[in-house]
Amino acid sequence: MSKHIPPISKYMSTTPISIEPGSSLKRAADLMETKGIRHLPVLSGEKLVGLVTQSDLRAVSALSGVNPDRVKIEDIMRREPYTCSPDAALDAVVEQMAAHKWGSAVVMQNHKVVGIFTAVDAMLALVALARTRLA
Repeated sequence: MSKHIPPISKYMSTTPISIEPGSSLKRAADLMETKGIRHLPVLSGEKLVGLVTQSDLRAVSALSGVNPDRVKIEDIMRREPYTCSPDAALDAVVEQMAAHKWGSAVVMQNHKVVGIFTAVDAMLALVALARTRLA
């Protein structure tokens, strides 16, 4: 008998920190450092307009002449981040993330961000599944 594959909602972070498109690169970097996170959904009001990652910030910051106080998130964000619903199957989301080398999935319900699922969450899900289902 095969066991039901859990939904992404079981492993996602339900209170994702977000940032506005007009915020500075420095603001995003400070927010990531303070909160200990690597992915920020970019919201205009309640609408998801992009995603910025710690890797994005590092790549732009490494460019010569970049002033982190002047560069805006909207200029560097990924405009079409990977999204899924909270009831999406864990294996399907992880498979897509791995296939495209995405570090996160923004979880959306009724056109609103309700969570974020990261590669770290995927590793924690693997540990939980290994301990409960494979033990």
